[in-house]
Amino acid sequence: MELQFVDPRALKENPDKARRSRSNPQSDALLLATIKAVGIVQPPVVSLEISGGNGYVIDAGHRRVKQAIAAGLEEIAVLVVDRAEDGGAMRSLVESLAHESLNPVDQWRAIERLVALGWTEEAIAVALALAVRQIRKLRLLANVLPAMLDHMAKGDLPNEQQLRTIAAASLDEQKEVWKKHKPSKADPQVSWWSVAQGLQKTRMYARHASFGDDLAQAYGIQWVEDLFAPADEDSRYTTNAEAFLGAQHEWMANNLPKKGVIAETTNWGEVKLPPKAERIHGKPTKSDCTAMYLDREGRVQTVHYRLPAAKKPKGEAVSGSDSGPDDTGVVSKARPDVTRKGVEMIGDYRTDALREAIGRAPIEDDTLMALLILAFAGQNVSVTTGSVGFHNGHSRLAKHTAVLFDGDGKLAFDMDTLRIAARAMLGDVFSCRENATNSGIVARIAGEMIGADEFLPSMGTENFLSCLSRPALEASCKDTPVLPRQRAKDTRAALAEHFKDGRFVHPAALFAPDTTKLSAWLSSSTTAADDADEVDEETADIADDPVEDGAEAFREAAE
Repeated sequence: MELQFVDPRALKENPDKARRSRSNPQSDALLLATIKAVGIVQPPVVSLEISGGNGYVIDAGHRRVKQAIAAGLEEIAVLVVDRAEDGGAMRSLVESLAHESLNPVDQWRAIERLVALGWTEEAIAVALALAVRQIRKLRLLANVLPAMLDHMAKGDLPNEQQLRTIAAASLDEQKEVWKKHKPSKADPQVSWWSVAQGLQKTRMYARHASFGDDLAQAYGIQWVEDLFAPADEDSRYTTNAEAFLGAQHEWMANNLPKKGVIAETTNWGEVKLPPKAERIHGKPTKSDCTAMYLDREGRVQTVHYRLPAAKKPKGEAVSGSDSGPDDTGVVSKARPDVTRKGVEMIGDYRTDALREAIGRAPIEDDTLMALLILAFAGQNVSVTTGSVGFHNGHSRLAKHTAVLFDGDGKLAFDMDTLRIAARAMLGDVFSCRENATNSGIVARIAGEMIGADEFLPSMGTENFLSCLSRPALEASCKDTPVLPRQRAKDTRAALAEHFKDGRFVHPAALFAPDTTKLSAWLSSSTTAADDADEVDEETADIADDPVEDGAEAFREAAE
């Protein structure tokens, strides 16, 4: 180490300096005033250039050199040292932290540089007198989009909770959200709350799990440690909520007591007990029943209840206990083979297949007329009627009728034009999607009628197979050389590989409607028609039955 006096303007900046963002203007002004008054108290640290030059590169003290130049000093004292093995990276970081704390982005960049030079997280923590957990927390910034990091380096930083949410999201998700919320000239400040909300995902914590490592492995659950959480609690979590809840359900099924059931919950998270069941808040007896359910955080909860005494016919002696030994009431339904997400995917598949079938499959004219009638009976279709007066306009459907008119505004078309317009109208009206556009059972009937099953895509993909329950997944192995694996994840991968060049359609996706639901729909439609007839009879005093007259007119026209 050697003390020399050099011109501060001759010193070269270190391209790998720890502080890259702008320092505090007040701190710079205070440093400048101090240098003008008493000079530089602690000399900057420099080393010889390693690229063959004879100049000096600043290892520590960039701000002191900059303010010395601003103060007009012709010469300053510097400490010339030998180049360290890490290029002075640690010395630069320690000096910068000692004079003015770095923002998290600069700290992360300096730590990443040290790691690249061979430093371990433990060694960095010892050198900086920080906890290893704090070093790992800073290294989470490696998961943040570079564009966000550049903006954070300017001093506009999210709070710890928001940074935790951002770092846990993928770069593609961050990129999409950043497009919507990135700063502009008019509004240079970023709403980090909005960014975090756009990336928020439901977290299921390991401390709430009742299942062990075997079920976690079977369901493909991978725990991620939340480094921002308190160090004295188990902060592991997963965002795969469906797998977590599935494992919890399987654990409950495997650990049900003798008179136990798996119960459902209400929208407010309260357990649903059988009708007239009395909840037991004290110590249960042997004859009482047990209900296990999942609360809003996915934890297994247990309650006890008692069923009322069974009513006996008059004159018959009452014997035995109040209820049968295995009577627990009906409180829950079996877990469906296909999850809600899978049902939504099937709805999209059906709609696309139905539209393709309407556009390409051979359809006779009489069938086409029947389909039109069915389409307008769909639950997603509403029209303005003289008797009801309800209006819900869908002007986009009118474009299909425009081709049926000539230049004078009169109907003029040939059969080919009519068929094309009818197919286009049906394609827009029929829908199986699981939202407000769903046509209901009529779309299923139409799809079965025209053979839309043949247009369904292959569902043997990881994306769809992940929506199947374990029993349904193993049932899909039937008639294939794939054998069920110990882990559901491995079974899915094997099935996806098997159907990669083939076609797989889950039975639940076929268009044929359930006969019970079809009968119920036909029954409800007949009841609605009878109610309409009663309304027509009440208005018969005002005019002769218009519905009957209209129907008769249609019959005459058809003849």
